Amino acid sequence: MHMTQSADTSRHLRRVVVTGAAGFIGSHLSRALLEAGTTVIGVDRRGQQHDPLAAANLDELTSFPNFIPLTADLMNCPLEPVLLDADAVFHLAALPGVRPSWGPTFDAYVAANIQTVQRIMDAALRLRVRRVVLASSSSVYGATDGSSSKETDRPGPLSPYAVTKLAAEQLCLAHANRPNAATSVMALRYFTVYGPCQRPDMLIHRVLTAALNQTPLQVFGDGLQQRDFTYVGDVVRATIAASLTPAANTVINVGAGSSTSLSDVLDIARRLTGRSVPVIPSRARAGDVPATLADITQAQELLGWKPEVSLAEGMERQLRRLQEAG
Repeated sequence: MHMTQSADTSRHLRRVVVTGAAGFIGSHLSRALLEAGTTVIGVDRRGQQHDPLAAANLDELTSFPNFIPLTADLMNCPLEPVLLDADAVFHLAALPGVRPSWGPTFDAYVAANIQTVQRIMDAALRLRVRRVVLASSSSVYGATDGSSSKETDRPGPLSPYAVTKLAAEQLCLAHANRPNAATSVMALRYFTVYGPCQRPDMLIHRVLTAALNQTPLQVFGDGLQQRDFTYVGDVVRATIAASLTPAANTVINVGAGSSTSLSDVLDIARRLTGRSVPVIPSRARAGDVPATLADITQAQELLGWKPEVSLAEGMERQLRRLQEAG
């Protein structure tokens, strides 16, 4: 399915809610929906005054007359007025990060990643919202032998963050599978998403910035760890398709279906920038997995979707955006 086709299909969505709209994926998703003429209620607890990254992402959306920004915390704001009359809810808001989820911050992960799901599903069911699309994570699979992960594989999360994402999936599906539930669910297990406006703490942003500025890059592990890097534009197309497909109440992998080592990412960055990437080796971190690789058969069959942007092409687009930002 090509970008133009996906944009056309999103015209069926008259009014939607996007949580985490000021975030990396949420802002890209919101923009695609807005460009297709959908009214988007963009909910995020990060205010433009206090968070420069959120402000930059929201700035690109506020020029659209069909964008309704709402600064609110999903843990305590009244949800029914927000979800009222929505065709779908894209629940992307979450507290990210494997390493910070260990220890005293776990309560915040439970609140942001599980309790908000309970509140959203409760409100969606009462209002009979047709579809909730949940952003989940490939981290629910845990360590694998390097072969591709299928949705039917037994999950084995290796970090508190991954546990909360698996719990969110199960909670959504429990609500949707209740007798006479009017709200259906699609939970998307995003593999490593990258692209323009990626968070500064994420790998490809860090690699490209290290090359451009010649600042040392801290590399955890031996550099042989592999990730299924998925371009944000491809992820957006899959996410919109998940709101429209007749299939429901299941989980779907959203990945490139190919795996690339960190060493190869460094090589691509060197080629694109013409500069070396200074590296500081560090020990592997608790909760990090050696490899991720998506089996994307379900996405192809149920969403009519396949990834279109190669890692080198996607990194080049992200690099251009970084250079434009100066």
